[in-house]
Amino acid sequence: MNEKLPFVTAAKAEEIASRYPTPFHLYNETGIRKTARELNAAFSWNPGYREFFAVKATPNPYLLKILKEEGCGVDCSSETELMLSEACGFQGHEIMFSSNETQESEFARANSLGGIINLDDISLIETLENAVGIPETVCCRYNPGGEFLLHNTIMDHPKDAKYGMTRAQLTEAFRILKQKGVKHFGIHAFLVSNALTDDYYPELARILFETAVELHRDTGAEIAFVNLSGGIGIPYRPEEKPCNIRMIGENVRKAYEAVLIPAGLTNVSIFTELGRYMMGPNGALITRAIHEKNTYKHYIGVDACACNLMRPAMYGAYHHITVLGKENEPANQMVDVVGSLCENNDKFAIDRMLPQIDRGDLLFIHDTGAHGHSMGYNYNGKLRSAEILLKEDGSYQMIRRAETPEDYFATLDFANLSYTT
Repeated sequence: MNEKLPFVTAAKAEEIASRYPTPFHLYNETGIRKTARELNAAFSWNPGYREFFAVKATPNPYLLKILKEEGCGVDCSSETELMLSEACGFQGHEIMFSSNETQESEFARANSLGGIINLDDISLIETLENAVGIPETVCCRYNPGGEFLLHNTIMDHPKDAKYGMTRAQLTEAFRILKQKGVKHFGIHAFLVSNALTDDYYPELARILFETAVELHRDTGAEIAFVNLSGGIGIPYRPEEKPCNIRMIGENVRKAYEAVLIPAGLTNVSIFTELGRYMMGPNGALITRAIHEKNTYKHYIGVDACACNLMRPAMYGAYHHITVLGKENEPANQMVDVVGSLCENNDKFAIDRMLPQIDRGDLLFIHDTGAHGHSMGYNYNGKLRSAEILLKEDGSYQMIRRAETPEDYFATLDFANLSYTT
């Protein structure tokens, strides 16, 4: 069991809301730093280890700055994310650029920053060479195809994923890149999303380590690093058990020593790319109950909507909800918690048992620190919310203001409109 406790009290949330109106995303600096330190400790056995935080999960410079202070790098998937990372002081091999259907201008930006380029497809070698030439360090993304099995249970279907190269393409890519002057190679793979098992990373590591040995043997390439990417999950539901990151790190070490060391690959660095694990539990959407409706069901309307958190609408994802100030009251009412979007899937909870919710109550929607605000959008003319950082000393700071109607209209050119009657 995972007790879902909010990282802010009702009083503190009301204090923040009195200054910054709801809804807003709230982040917990204490939790972010604690998570980063636990992750670094779990892989401290590997001298070259680095976490490359997936910027797409939570692209905010204040949060990236915290992670940089904790020794993390960044994984970027677009030119804009590269620009944001540069502005935060990331440079050189603190940056991993992992994109797909990549354009020459994106490669040029990544290369100008000295970042490590992670090629998604063998055909992108030509695109990269046309853009900037071939760097001395290149990573290639591997897709083993088929179905990914863990203890005879299907975890996911890599054969259906658009990412990565086949095994044969991977060997050919290494040969081509080596001929073109690459001296240091990396291997990357992502097979499962939000895996709530301690076995995923060690099993993936073993696959990639064995592949590294084969590539080194067959092509003579120097394997500088193996990037295990993301995939370690978080317990969105109270009944789910969190992963044991220390055990995961230890079992990756055992695979490293069993596979790489005997093959003479003793200096391979381990990289990770854990957006959800790093930031998810350390963020929440704070929203206020504004309406109650009783028809065929009991609805609680809030001032947030799917534009603030689209995961429930898009994936049917579960996010736990705490009614702040009523943590110890019985959950004896079944409700749907809904937003105001003109879409029937705009629901944060369906048939959820919660305490009595009164108009004005603040709701703490858990685990929105990754892929929460970053997936926001403006359908129905909705405006994206502010982001607030709850600091270690209990103070708080707005780290992104809420959008205004002026922002919404900023890209429209009204000056050249002509009207006919």
